[in-house]
Amino acid sequence: MTTTTPLRLLVIPASAREGSLNRRLAACAAAMARADGIDVHVLDLRALALPVYDGDLEAAEGVPAGALELQRAVLAADALLVVTPEYNGFPTPLFVNAFDWLSRIPATEANPSGLAATAERPVALLSASPGPAGGLRSMNFVRQYLQMAFAMLVVPQQFALGRAHEAFDAQGGLKEPRAAQAVQGVVQSLARLALRLRAPG
Repeated sequence: MTTTTPLRLLVIPASAREGSLNRRLAACAAAMARADGIDVHVLDLRALALPVYDGDLEAAEGVPAGALELQRAVLAADALLVVTPEYNGFPTPLFVNAFDWLSRIPATEANPSGLAATAERPVALLSASPGPAGGLRSMNFVRQYLQMAFAMLVVPQQFALGRAHEAFDAQGGLKEPRAAQAVQGVVQSLARLALRLRAPG
C-alpha cells in the first residue's frame, strides 16, 4: 500500500518488559506495515519516564516532558497501533498512566491540547497473551478508553494472539499463517481508514 507521502504509523507496545510478547507482536506488525510502504515509529513508553499521575505534582511542576513527547509523537502520526498485554484482565498501568498524562496537556499557540491531539485520530488494537484468549479483555477496555475518553476512531478489526509464547519463530515472525493474516488485516484496515481521513497533500 503506497501513497505519494507515506502514511505515518505510531506503534505503541503497552509493555516495556524485556522479551515482552506484546513487544514481539508490535515488532511483527511494524514489519508488515513497513512492507506495505508505511513509515513506522515504535514508541517506548518506559523511555518517557512518566511518574504516576498525581494532581499535586501537576500543580507544582506542570506536565512532564515525557507527556509532551508522547503528544508530539501522536501529532506526527496519521494513525496509531496499540499492542497491549492483559494484567488481571485490564490494560497495563504503563499505558493508562501515559495517556492520563497526555489528557492533561493544555493547548498552546504551537500545539492543540492533548485531548485535541487524539480526537478523530484512527487507532487499531492488537494484544498477545500466553492464555488462550490472547488478552481480549484488556483490548476491549482499551477500545472503550480510547473511544470515550480520547475521542479516537478505533477500527472494528482487532486481533488477540493466544498462546503467544508459542506463536513466534526464531526470526520473530508468526508461525501460524492465519495469525499473520489477522495481524496484516488489522494493519491494512487501519491504513485504509487513515488514508481516507488524511487531508489531501
